[in-house]
Amino acid sequence: MSSLKGELLDLLIAPEVPADDLRRRVLEVLQAPAPSPRMTYEEFLTWADEDTHAEWVDGEVVMYSPAGDQHQDICGFLGAILRAFVETHQLGVVRVAPFQMRLARSGREPDVVFLAREHLQRLKKTCLDGPADLVVEILSPESAMRDRGQKFYEYEEAGIPEYWLIDPDRARVEFYQLDTQGRYAAVAPDAEGIYRSQALPDFWLDVDWLWQPPSLIATQQTLGLI
Repeated sequence: MSSLKGELLDLLIAPEVPADDLRRRVLEVLQAPAPSPRMTYEEFLTWADEDTHAEWVDGEVVMYSPAGDQHQDICGFLGAILRAFVETHQLGVVRVAPFQMRLARSGREPDVVFLAREHLQRLKKTCLDGPADLVVEILSPESAMRDRGQKFYEYEEAGIPEYWLIDPDRARVEFYQLDTQGRYAAVAPDAEGIYRSQALPDFWLDVDWLWQPPSLIATQQTLGLI
């Protein structure tokens, strides 16, 4: 901030600077993106709170935009049915954003994560210290490149068995499961639009539920109660 103030002061006191040039340069300085703060992951966890929209990547804080309305609807629906299924069958835990997942070089904040019972030692007070067993990311125009690119390969490298990419704008879902080579392979829903999870045995999802208000019948079917 001090360097920014210094540059603005130099501009204001510079002799014989045309008003238009001065105005344009001041705007350029004010609109220039601020450098991302660098810190350790422990410092990041202390610095960030539940209202901070940020992730930690290779020591750098990466800010992102708040989620939209449809994003929140889908996240809430998936969080609810996954949590109910997992708790009913005592399979582990489900967490929804904001909750950090620490990997080798990053601290990500997926929209929904499932952690299997045999990996519960990874669950800490402030974060998931290690990979989840299932990660769901809901795309937005701002996050699409990051979710499809950098995060895709990070999650694959971390050995996260299952990754769902949900695109509300296109009403499309991509399901990925690790193959025998440790690479993500796309797995399509069946002819009826039903996807069956590998990370959550016996859990199935009708993809159409994501684009319409969830019903009690749909939730009960997912839980195997009817």
